[in-house]
Amino acid sequence: MHINKAKKIVIKLGSSTIVDEKGNFKKKWLLSLIKDIKKLKKNNQQIVIVSSGAIALGQKYLKIKNKKLKLEMSQAIASIGQIHLINEFQKVFKKNNIKIGQILITPDDTEQRKRALNARRTFENLLKIGAIPVVNENDTTATSEIKYGDNDRLAARVAQIIGADLLIILSDVDGLYEITSNKKTLIKKVNNIDNKILSLVNKKTNTIYGSGGMMTKLEAAKICMNSGCNMIIANGKNFSPIYHINEKKLFTWFEP
Repeated sequence: MHINKAKKIVIKLGSSTIVDEKGNFKKKWLLSLIKDIKKLKKNNQQIVIVSSGAIALGQKYLKIKNKKLKLEMSQAIASIGQIHLINEFQKVFKKNNIKIGQILITPDDTEQRKRALNARRTFENLLKIGAIPVVNENDTTATSEIKYGDNDRLAARVAQIIGADLLIILSDVDGLYEITSNKKTLIKKVNNIDNKILSLVNKKTNTIYGSGGMMTKLEAAKICMNSGCNMIIANGKNFSPIYHINEKKLFTWFEP
């Protein structure tokens, strides 16, 4: 499948793609993504965004330097950061005549059938009126026992419940690499997440704000592949990232 053939696409924005190292919102980068989104919408493709960054923006606003936060403190910071995140989205999308709607989700909303159907209807109605749903985990109320803890798996669950054809995870890497003693090779396509694929993962994350790493992305890929959805991991730090994916062909594609 080519990106242009997918009718329904979920785009997941990692913290490092939407917030810089100083905790500032990357407005120019989002404007470049909106150019990509406009082209997809012109092609009658429906878009859903899952965005990280609420806690990072909350820390910046409250002048709290990055450090390990207790869950209850991160919940409070997320409640402040979420307002800033959605306000930034609202301003930039409004300038481009695109409506957005905010959806906050917990695992129960995607894993309990009745709640998943309710969530699906909300997504469908937002898409019907031409709005782009902007999704985040409801960090303010989710406890450690009921949290996803990363937005990779959340994005995969969203892709699953709305019947998406493709999930694009924009991260700070080009994709999944196989590293040997003398070279680093980007794996272009994965059809099965077996022990060999899992053995390639560095379980540590290198991002300042991100809670996930490559392992959470592979777990997201499993969810997608099992539900018949394609998934891409690609570098989101480039401007116009979707255009860049199409032009440079630098990504790892997970095919169900």
